[in-house]
Amino acid sequence: MREYLIITFGLVIYAGAIRAFMLPAGILGGGVNGIAALIYYATDHAIEISYTYLVINVVLVAIAFAILGRNFGIKTIYGILVMSLLLRIIPIPEAPYVNNPLMAAIITGILCGSGVGIMFSQGGSAGGTDIVAMIITKYRNVSVGRVFLWCDLFIIGSSWFLHHDIEKVAYGYMLMGISSYCVDMVLSGNKQSVQMFIFSKQYATIADRIMTEQHRGVTVLSGVGWYTKQENKVLMILARKNESSRIYRIVKEIDSKAFISVGNVMGVFGEGFESIKVSGKIKPGDILKRQKLQKKCGDEVSAGLA
Repeated sequence: MREYLIITFGLVIYAGAIRAFMLPAGILGGGVNGIAALIYYATDHAIEISYTYLVINVVLVAIAFAILGRNFGIKTIYGILVMSLLLRIIPIPEAPYVNNPLMAAIITGILCGSGVGIMFSQGGSAGGTDIVAMIITKYRNVSVGRVFLWCDLFIIGSSWFLHHDIEKVAYGYMLMGISSYCVDMVLSGNKQSVQMFIFSKQYATIADRIMTEQHRGVTVLSGVGWYTKQENKVLMILARKNESSRIYRIVKEIDSKAFISVGNVMGVFGEGFESIKVSGKIKPGDILKRQKLQKKCGDEVSAGLA
């Protein structure tokens, strides 16, 4: 229930941005929403965006079931239905909230990206190009991101044939870029971790306070300063990026002359961080094949050396 509530919240932000900012400004976004908006503009607002969005996604879902089978997610169907409802019930303002189309594109990009990021964080999806990407990547060795990029470039670029306005096409591409950036920030912002090395003679006091106040593990390493030839203790800490400022404060209060090295890490897995997710299991036959391949490669290397 919690996951579906968060997905719904993300969809509300996503749909609200389209209805409140994108449509009044006459800008086009990517995905099925962009196609639905293009038809909405072309018919002089006669065909509601919610109907077009639902019809296109129903067709895509039917194709996906035929090609992908039952691997298709129930959360995607839920997202399509809720998104269609929200695009129908959220009112379009009579007067635009923002008269500047550039500002409208920026606000729409931020809100759409945030909404999609919240939805993706719970495994949700609003269908559209997600379905197209899953179908194409099943038969072609193409990345999902590239499928999204080409679909959005084509959809937004096609608005030029309707408006003959290069500025609106540029605003659409700007919206797409900002939205993509915000999706990444929402998905990885709270998961970014840092690795900290702290050099201080008062390492024990610093380590105790970090463990008691921040509830983070501390590893004490032994090192030698090659210039002084003296042994030193180094604290190594793995923490969330948003916790680093509090660790700085602790170190400064204890030893203002401490030396600190901080670096971003690609991923931290284990207790207190991310869990390791592995797709599929290693089969005994795969292990046997791998051993045969390693033996073959070893024999070829040995023959080459001989």
